[in-house]
Amino acid sequence: MTIKVLLADDQALVRAGFRSLLARSRDITVVGEARDGDEAVRLAASTRPDVILMDIRMPGTDGITATKRIVTGPAAPGCRVIILTTFDTDEHVFAALRAGASGFLTKEVEPAELRRAVAAVADGDALLSPGVTRRVIEQFAHRQDPTPGTGQRLTVLTARELETVKLVALGLSNNEIAERLVISPLTAKTHITRAIAKLDVRDRVQLVILAYESGLVRPGT
Repeated sequence: MTIKVLLADDQALVRAGFRSLLARSRDITVVGEARDGDEAVRLAASTRPDVILMDIRMPGTDGITATKRIVTGPAAPGCRVIILTTFDTDEHVFAALRAGASGFLTKEVEPAELRRAVAAVADGDALLSPGVTRRVIEQFAHRQDPTPGTGQRLTVLTARELETVKLVALGLSNNEIAERLVISPLTAKTHITRAIAKLDVRDRVQLVILAYESGLVRPGT
C-alpha cells in the first residue's frame, strides 16, 4: 500500500527537501504541497492524504488551527498529522498535540527516521516515544490546572486500565508497564488499547494528554 503524504510549510525549500527525502521510498508518495493552513485544509479534503507533515508557524491560518480543522472535520477521515518544528521544546507543540496531532518531528530529522515516522503514523501509531511524550507534555501541562469534569471521563476504566494509563503518562514503555504490573507486554498493550477505545481518544499521545488534563498525573510526579 502506498502512503499518501501532504506537505504543509510556508518555505518552498523546506517542502522541496521533504519531498526529495520521501521520494526515496517506493511506499510513499507526496500528493500535494500547502503554503499555509488554509491551503492545507483544502488540499487535505481534495487529496485525502494518509499523513500530513504540518509546520506550526505559517502565515494566516497556523498549523495548530489547521490540524484541529482537519482532524475533527469530515473532509479527510483517518488523516493523521505530524507536526514539524524547528526545536523540540517549541511551546506550541503541546497545543498542536491537544489539537489532535499524532506526534512531532524536528526539521533536522534524519531521512530514514522521517520515512519510518510517516510509516508508523500511517499505521495508526503515535509518533512520540514514551520518554519524549512525557517530557513534552510535562513541560507545558504545569501551566494549566486540571480541566473541570475531565476526570469524570476516567470512570469508564477498570482499576487496572486506570493504573496502566497512569504509567503510560509517566513515560513508561509497554515492556516497563508489564514489568511494573507483573503482566505480559501483550496484556499491557491490550489495556492501553481498551483505554483508548473507552475514552474515545485517537492514540497514545492523546491518552497522555487526558491523564494530565484530568489530574490523574501531575507534572513532576
